[in-house]
Amino acid sequence: MWFKNAVTRFPQAWFKVCNVKSVCCRNYSVISSVLEKPNIGDDTEVKGWVRNLRVMKGVVFADVSDGSCAQRLQVVIPKDLKTDALTYGSSVHVSGILSKTPKGQVELVANKVKVLGECVVLDGYPFNPRTVHPPEYMRQFLHLRSRTNYISAILRVRNSVTRHIHDYFAAHNYIHINTPILTSNDCEGAGEVFKVQPDSSATVKAMMQEGKDTDSAYFGSKTFLSVSGQLHLEAVCRGMGNVYTLGPTFRAENSRSRLHLSEFYMLEAEAAFCDSLDQLQELIEGLLKHVLVQTRNSNEADLFIIDKANASPPVWIDKKFITLSYDEARNILEKKHLDVTEEGINKEQELALVEYCNGTPVFVVRWPKNLKSFYMKECADDNSKVEALDLLTPITGEVVGGSLREDDYEKLKQKLPSEALNWYLELRKFGNIPTGGFGLGLERLLQVVCSVNNIKDTLPFPRWPHNCDM
Repeated sequence: MWFKNAVTRFPQAWFKVCNVKSVCCRNYSVISSVLEKPNIGDDTEVKGWVRNLRVMKGVVFADVSDGSCAQRLQVVIPKDLKTDALTYGSSVHVSGILSKTPKGQVELVANKVKVLGECVVLDGYPFNPRTVHPPEYMRQFLHLRSRTNYISAILRVRNSVTRHIHDYFAAHNYIHINTPILTSNDCEGAGEVFKVQPDSSATVKAMMQEGKDTDSAYFGSKTFLSVSGQLHLEAVCRGMGNVYTLGPTFRAENSRSRLHLSEFYMLEAEAAFCDSLDQLQELIEGLLKHVLVQTRNSNEADLFIIDKANASPPVWIDKKFITLSYDEARNILEKKHLDVTEEGINKEQELALVEYCNGTPVFVVRWPKNLKSFYMKECADDNSKVEALDLLTPITGEVVGGSLREDDYEKLKQKLPSEALNWYLELRKFGNIPTGGFGLGLERLLQVVCSVNNIKDTLPFPRWPHNCDM
């Protein structure tokens, strides 16, 4: 009814909206579209960067990429259109006729070439043509490394993985929620938080209130960059059902390992009316398999560029994930002479468990209460354990952590670490429901999907201790 009334009341405005030619004002073709559905014989324009240049007798062959796909478009340029500015790395606008080579390869026969931006390699450009640069070298040039085949392929895979995640949760009737980046709570309670306050001492002084220190002058309480959106998701879950979030989180860990970042993206989901770990495990396993299969379908060429071993799917894609209790995992490790300390299972031991399971991801469940967070539900048959899980995979070890949430008001009240979380306790007071949820590190998932050893290569601008360039 509203739709009909809108058209009746605003016919002129509606006509304009419905006749918009395109959501994009692009006056040229995207190379991925040209290669996917080539209209041979058509006048075609492309814009991009020269990734390779071969000067022959009468013509110049230029491989042009615009970043939209792993493939490049071969451009045939008559010698009289070649200028000194047309070099490896330069950006170009090319017009011509789309054609096919005798071998069936799509190419653009240029009749006009304009160099948009020159690239003088000898003037300090760090990447050389036909050279495979190691990731460690490329990390020195964060502002330029997206021009390399390796990093651009990873970033396209990252884009696809994110899209497939949203598709999966939409198909399972989850609502996407934006949880705050600024927060007054330390969800994990580990103290690895970044404090937020104005940089201007004048602002702090002007906002000082009686009884407040400089840390709480602006917001009225100490404020941090979020380490997790879980507690906020739990609040929304108790009013809207299944919810999830995907956004930046921050950890002030003093670690520069291949698996840690100071800023990373976390996928977190909260399942309403969830009262068993089996439900969570099914959701998580389905998510990982969906993302991997769909990404292989959409980004096969990118995965091959990143690691030629990606040409074959992982051995575990068709297998059921394995489940071990914490005690079972500990016994396995002790038999391998890898003794577990009071701090729990370390990274070396996580990978050893995956190896023991022949490379198949493994859920470790029912963890000792002292190793996990206050919000996790105690096991009904053993109050020294909690209904928690970690999912371990090849390359990264832990990639997912989750649990059932403590829904008993009195038990949670005893474990609450701070009065500042009284609102979290109050959630159990009014129309409470059982819930469970998990957090998945997006960059660690990308390490698994792409077979990337170092997490710093899974996002465009990594941050780690002593490094926040740009």
